[in-house]
Amino acid sequence: GLGQKCAARSILYTRDAICTLNTLQTNASALEQVRRERCNPQVQLQAMRGFLERAGITVEELDHLNIIHVTGTKGKGSTCAFTEQILRSYGFCTGFYSSPHLVQVRERIRINGQPIGKELFTKYFWQVYGRLYETKDAHGGTMPAYFRFLTILAFHVFLQEKVDLAVIEVGIGGAYDCTNIIRRPWVCGISSLGIDHTQILGDTTEKIAWQKGGIFKSGVPAFTVKQPEEAMAVLKDRAKEISCPLWVCPELEDYKADCGPLHLGLAGKHQRSNASLALQLSHTWLQKRCLPGGIECYVLVQCMVSGLAETEWHGRNQTLKHGAVTYFLDGAHTMRSMQACLQWFTETAAQHERNWHIEVFAGFIFFLFPFVSIQPCHFDFAVFCPNITEAITSCNADQQNFNVSVENMLTRCLDNERSWRLHHSLGDNQGTQLLIEGGLPLISEKKADTLVFPCILSALQWITQGRDAVLAAKGVLAVKPNIAAKAALLRSAAEIHVLITGSLHLVGGALKHLDPESSK
Repeated sequence: GLGQKCAARSILYTRDAICTLNTLQTNASALEQVRRERCNPQVQLQAMRGFLERAGITVEELDHLNIIHVTGTKGKGSTCAFTEQILRSYGFCTGFYSSPHLVQVRERIRINGQPIGKELFTKYFWQVYGRLYETKDAHGGTMPAYFRFLTILAFHVFLQEKVDLAVIEVGIGGAYDCTNIIRRPWVCGISSLGIDHTQILGDTTEKIAWQKGGIFKSGVPAFTVKQPEEAMAVLKDRAKEISCPLWVCPELEDYKADCGPLHLGLAGKHQRSNASLALQLSHTWLQKRCLPGGIECYVLVQCMVSGLAETEWHGRNQTLKHGAVTYFLDGAHTMRSMQACLQWFTETAAQHERNWHIEVFAGFIFFLFPFVSIQPCHFDFAVFCPNITEAITSCNADQQNFNVSVENMLTRCLDNERSWRLHHSLGDNQGTQLLIEGGLPLISEKKADTLVFPCILSALQWITQGRDAVLAAKGVLAVKPNIAAKAALLRSAAEIHVLITGSLHLVGGALKHLDPESSK
């Protein structure tokens, strides 16, 4: 009927919008823009202002979005999720901009905790894209790159939808990130700092702290969690230089909750510092908005307690149970985050130890990880695959990444598998065992067999051996006889535990298959 035709047309227009958005990953002017600005990062914010104006948005309008601006190396997304949920618990209409997305690009721009709908996304996408496209000839043919465009789109959506506040997560760094076009946030936050994106931010904690402290604004309160000594010194210097009042968050145990025990909706001990930062950010925002001289920042009222408990943030310390198969998903991609992930996995898996006797590790582990961090865990298999959702041509446009070639992904995947074998003293059929003879100690007496698959779906289907009805419904992909023979242990196990980690993109590709609702 007419309703079905309208729905089909809406899906088509949305797909067209996403495919057009994806061209901004590869268009020549955008790539040249990125290369030029990497050498002169101050130019980034100047360019961002120009793109904003072409899209019909002024920086003065952003002043009225009542923004909470958050950066950090690890935990900034979780901090934003806690903060947004707390303030939504008070009844405010919230906007939330984050990256990357897991399954659908609309996840990056949320209203009241939910990704904006397809119709809303499509309407606002074409409004912004149209204005930029119509003015490109007068500006040297330039269009904003992918992340910059989505940031502009998020600002446009939040202004049009008249949210009460916007929680904005920094993309990379802070000082020269395009979200730093914000002039007057209500409060800023910095989560845990570490080494990441060294080519852009620098190769020391001090250099990275300098970049992160770039979101500080004169007279705007800022909070940070406890940091390494050298990083904290830089943050304090940056705050003093900018005339920004900076505070260190208390431990979560220091808060007084008069309305029952404190429970976090996000698993993992490392979430406790993120929760404390979120409490300080939301409390400061509330004080400026409607609680002058009100509640103490160490006393948790019901809305704060319930906000922390109700927070959801998929792909971060997430557990899914499908019958005999339990999946543990976390997008850890730095050494520190991997260590936190493994601690969470070890503790959580132990709680499921009633009638299972096998663990399976499925992950895309970056070869730069020190594999000593894997020591506490014992895996029967280490399964590697590229960030390719499935090996078919009709791939989901939301998960296409044209900035990394398939060849590059496959090469990295094979390098990671080789690194695992070397560091776990499994040897190598091509003579690489000579490199470790008498060298690296065994990680454990029980060595994980390694396998490489061409896509996420094929890896998941082999691991689960038809025991996950959600995956079985997709049809079973054929594998070589020697690979099928290795699965005897999987077929006989009472339960299978699968840890999926190493990349948020990998976790998103897995969720597309494991949680069909996430694709709707």
